Amino acid sequence: MTVGLGVLGCGSVLAGPYRGMIERLRAAGRVEVCAVYDPDGSKRAGAAAHFGVDAELPDPAAVIEHDDVDAVLVLTSMNEHGPLAALALEAGKHVLVEKPMATSLEEAARLVELAAEGSSLLVCAPHILLSPTFRAIHGAVRAGTVGRLLTARARYGWAGPWWGEWFYEPGGGSLFDLGIYNVTSLCALFGPARRVTALVGVAVPEREVNGRTIPVRADDNAHVLLDFGDARFAAVTTGFTMQKYRSPAIELYGSEGTIQLLGDDWAPEGWELWRNDEGSWRLYPETDPHWQWTDGLRHLVDCVEQGRPTVTRPEQAYHALEIMLAAQAAARDGVTKEIESDFPDPVYDRAWVEAEDDRHAHDRRSHDGL
Repeated sequence: MTVGLGVLGCGSVLAGPYRGMIERLRAAGRVEVCAVYDPDGSKRAGAAAHFGVDAELPDPAAVIEHDDVDAVLVLTSMNEHGPLAALALEAGKHVLVEKPMATSLEEAARLVELAAEGSSLLVCAPHILLSPTFRAIHGAVRAGTVGRLLTARARYGWAGPWWGEWFYEPGGGSLFDLGIYNVTSLCALFGPARRVTALVGVAVPEREVNGRTIPVRADDNAHVLLDFGDARFAAVTTGFTMQKYRSPAIELYGSEGTIQLLGDDWAPEGWELWRNDEGSWRLYPETDPHWQWTDGLRHLVDCVEQGRPTVTRPEQAYHALEIMLAAQAAARDGVTKEIESDFPDPVYDRAWVEAEDDRHAHDRRSHDGL
């Protein structure tokens, strides 16, 4: 079958990361872009011309209601994620929504509810749980390879975008854009967080974006401390405040050893393992150097084709949002916040794992074999 795609937000499919993933899936006959919309007329016209579709659709609803659209990609500014994803789910469409799934818990709860009560699939970025390296680390942790996880550190940041003023407006910020990767990774490994405290603020009050200076009104610097219960803690360091780094993205310290994810969790470069009973480091090189953080789209198409549930769960995306909102609140008033939500542990079922391993075994270039 060919899955008809509707795209909301055309920047990422013109020159951004989703273009490559869509093109590979199109070349394999697995997807076809049927409708696009962007409030920027030039981006809308460019995407429409590229995909050979109507450039005059008046609004996002026209994309969602398009007869040939089976799945909607919500790639807009963050404040629009929740409302547009809900509209698509209510219309019976499958949805991939970029991170965060919403900017309020009320909107996010509605998405979880719609996904649970309908037959449509909801895939929420980030898609890091799908990478072979993360899957290997998750398996090692669940197998008790380093004993009981006790503490961890994660980081992801850079100097910050010079395009898209919404990154620095309320509803944007470094936690929603960057920290969500580390929060998602750590919770998938430790389980749900129970308490959060944080330091979150604006370190650079003005930024040059699109050639002009603007005030920064969303966080660009954050340190978040997570409590997973039983005195098990983790720290996330993130922000538009890091020029460069050379360190593991994630360090996991267990009672019997250590695991380090190299590179970034959204762009892994293999992992390292220390076990006390071995007394030496093992290096596991990256098995898929071409893995892309847009792999959630391929995963959504796989699940639509096969009629199977997704590995990534909207409940975990909700949990990550609750943590980030709680971190912002804790930074404002200095009070540690309780986290109420839960989520199911990621399940890498045997059929999915075998299909992924078979794809890697038969195509060294990985994503050329979509």
